Amino acid sequence: MSEKRKIKIAVISDVHLGTYGSRAKDLVNYLRSIQPEILILNGDIIDIWQFSKHYFPQDHMQVVKEITSMLSNGTKVYYITGNHDEMLRKFKGFNIGNFEIQNKLILELDSGNAWFFHGDVFDTTMKHSKWIAKLGGKGYDLLIMLNTIVNWFSEKLGRGRVSLSKKVKDSVKGVIKYVNNFEETAAEIAIQNGFKYVICGHIHQPAIRKIANSKGETVTYLNSGDWVENSTALEYMDGKWTLYRHDPNKKIDILKSQENVPINYLSYEQLFEDVVSNLNFNSK
Repeated sequence: MSEKRKIKIAVISDVHLGTYGSRAKDLVNYLRSIQPEILILNGDIIDIWQFSKHYFPQDHMQVVKEITSMLSNGTKVYYITGNHDEMLRKFKGFNIGNFEIQNKLILELDSGNAWFFHGDVFDTTMKHSKWIAKLGGKGYDLLIMLNTIVNWFSEKLGRGRVSLSKKVKDSVKGVIKYVNNFEETAAEIAIQNGFKYVICGHIHQPAIRKIANSKGETVTYLNSGDWVENSTALEYMDGKWTLYRHDPNKKIDILKSQENVPINYLSYEQLFEDVVSNLNFNSK
């Protein structure tokens, strides 16, 4: 196994563990390749909306185990809640060892202050019609399932992966406008509050770019993307942010002996208790 890359901060979001579309194996490969001082889980890590006691495979639990392994090796882990794991918001401030749950986070970096949050606070559908948003989430999950089947045949024919949901979103003008409004709103609020960086997830659109307001004031907007369509993360080292894109063809030797066997948890509460027990066991 190759040596792990040492980085200051790694940010991942929108993993959606517990759904068919989650690229958990790719994420495990990535987590095993890095040694961050700080790991920020920027929302929608476990998809409680779509959670089913019948589907939480071994590779999904392996993601949790990789994170607890990082904790036991000294990595500080912040879990920032999102809309799909909003149940955890009642645990805001929960702290055990190097693990902490928050709804938002501000860090003073050597190159400037950074504001981290998931981003669903800007989503009016979430605020006023949550049932519509949840219905859309189920439709999105079905599309991802279809996409998984399409990609299986595509790879068998020697072609690369395609993202049906990404093609749909990229072709719909309303979605493009929503993404632009989301980014500009996040940037405007960050500028007003004097932040140099604003880091979000939620919209599954990885990005690093400078955004200016009407007065010419600028902020660096960053989005960690997701581990459903894009398999991306943000990394911070030596005062600079970079966007990591996972190459599924470059695999570390893991999960070789593991089977994709469902773990029959009775509820997401029991899953959370199991995660906390792991954290408690590994904490120093």
